Amino acid sequence: MPYLHGSPGPQAHSVPKDARATHSSGQSFEQLRQGCLQAGSLFEDVDFPTSNASLFYSERPQVPFVWKRPGFWQHSEWLDVVVDDRLPTFRDRLVFLHSADHSEFWSALLEKAYAKLNGSYEALKGGSTIEAMEDFTGGVAETFPTAGAPHNFYEILGKALKRGSLLGCSVDIRNAAECEARTPFGIIKGHAYTITGIDQVNFRGQKIELIRVRNPWGQVEWNGPWSDSAPEWRSVDPAEQERLCHTALDDGEFWMAFKDFKAHFDKVEICNLTPDALEEDTLHRWEVTVHQGSWVRGSTAGGCRNFLDTFWTNPQIKLSLTETDEGQEECTLLVALMQKGRRKLRRLGADMLTIGYAIYQSPDKDGHLNRDFFRYHASLARSKTFINLREVSDRFRLPPGEYVLIPSTFEPHQEADFCLRVFSEKKATSRDLDGSVDIDLPEPPEPTAPEQETEEEQQFRVLFQKIAGEDMEVTAEELEYVLNAVLKKKKDFQFKKLSLISCRNIISLMDASGDGKLEFSEFRVFWGKLKRWMSLFLQFDVDKSGTMSSYELRSALEAAGFQLSSRLLQLVVLRYADEDLQLDFDDFLNCLVRLENASRVFQALSVKSKDVMHLNINEFINLTMNI
Repeated sequence: MPYLHGSPGPQAHSVPKDARATHSSGQSFEQLRQGCLQAGSLFEDVDFPTSNASLFYSERPQVPFVWKRPGFWQHSEWLDVVVDDRLPTFRDRLVFLHSADHSEFWSALLEKAYAKLNGSYEALKGGSTIEAMEDFTGGVAETFPTAGAPHNFYEILGKALKRGSLLGCSVDIRNAAECEARTPFGIIKGHAYTITGIDQVNFRGQKIELIRVRNPWGQVEWNGPWSDSAPEWRSVDPAEQERLCHTALDDGEFWMAFKDFKAHFDKVEICNLTPDALEEDTLHRWEVTVHQGSWVRGSTAGGCRNFLDTFWTNPQIKLSLTETDEGQEECTLLVALMQKGRRKLRRLGADMLTIGYAIYQSPDKDGHLNRDFFRYHASLARSKTFINLREVSDRFRLPPGEYVLIPSTFEPHQEADFCLRVFSEKKATSRDLDGSVDIDLPEPPEPTAPEQETEEEQQFRVLFQKIAGEDMEVTAEELEYVLNAVLKKKKDFQFKKLSLISCRNIISLMDASGDGKLEFSEFRVFWGKLKRWMSLFLQFDVDKSGTMSSYELRSALEAAGFQLSSRLLQLVVLRYADEDLQLDFDDFLNCLVRLENASRVFQALSVKSKDVMHLNINEFINLTMNI
């Protein structure tokens, strides 16, 4: 019987139908399984071979492992992870995760799939309950210290249970010796408990808040008030006891008063499940919006608000809250920012970055908020701290309105992919403020008669004629000489010599006849553009060094009529900025010329009233060679 495992067991919930296949063959789990069945062979996974590289990335195994056969959601998308059933063993025993029953293998196979997803078994070191709950359910986790829990903590836990959320709790330890130590009340320190219920009971004319907790060991229980055999239960009506499923069994599950729970447990972790991980009839489901993005050095990696000059360049997400919670005047939302793929990058020396986010009241105007906005406006809410965890999440209550979320690393220039998820009690809408492209270029001016030329233009005409000859047309080489001769006389303008490439691009933009030369009338129109672009460069070359920061490029381009998406900005920075993220005037000029050339061509060829155009292969190559 061929084996191929893509889920924890034969009764496991099936992979969501929209899960993205991750196997190098492009085939899904089901397709690979069918192939093995038809061939009558056992599956062997070439993507995660039985070699040392799949075990460790920074060391060699201390003992010789033998791979034997027995006889997931990540970063806001479901993944169909395919593994074969070969497992690392030593002396016929599983090396890593194993069940008490030595003939049970589903947990080890699930671990293998998780190791494959992260690159190796070693990459799984140093995990947490929260991270595991998220990766196996697709949920968003939040942590509450019981000592500083919000006033409506009991209500929060009740709503979480109604939504089908996973709830865990634990007692902190101060040192390794305290791990698994038992308190006089029967609570195990450093141990992961689950919360399975919350309710109220009538006790001597009072309503007592109770919470039900389970020890996954299946034994060892709380022995204080409201424990299984506590005297308090004698004063509770039998029907009430039956409703609360109260039993005196040593099964690891027990009730306790909520006030005692807060006194004896230090931390509660809630994994809020997304609608696609819940049954259709689940009550009170969260509404969820998801944004995928990147912090890219030089364009969108602006760092936190401490770095005002670059903070505004971070990705910006517009959030609209229109409906308040039931019977409330505010909207509850949970904002979770996750950095992606850092475990997989450990083998390259990458650690978790320090991340966080801020929430601002949105102004009336639309579009990416600039530096001045953040200079004069404080955030309404923000993550409690910037921290080097995989995910930072916090709960907020805000009035209905429009908001802008800014996810960022603490330091500027740090690169990573991220996923920002917003859970809300009522439906909310959100959109990326950096995803659109808008070009606003002035119409080309009408040609000026020679008698109406300015003194500057007349001087140009003399120089132009001297270089061009009687036909009054210049080549790229001749244009290079003309421009550099004129520009070097400008005392307020610090720049390096314009390149021949720039001049060829200028001719490509301005050459209406298509003969590869520039007439004086065409040059005169270009000179008007050039003066405007020089003025912009001087405006954004703040320190008058002759270079412009790549972070200032966004504002300079917008002032020139180009509102670009974050993706296009990243490409522009990669092409035109140097290793210090600076652009000189030649780089800036090249960028503007190519952008305007491409925009003019698109406007000429686009389908009327639509942002699309149709080209055949000849037209496409001809177009790209000329831009």
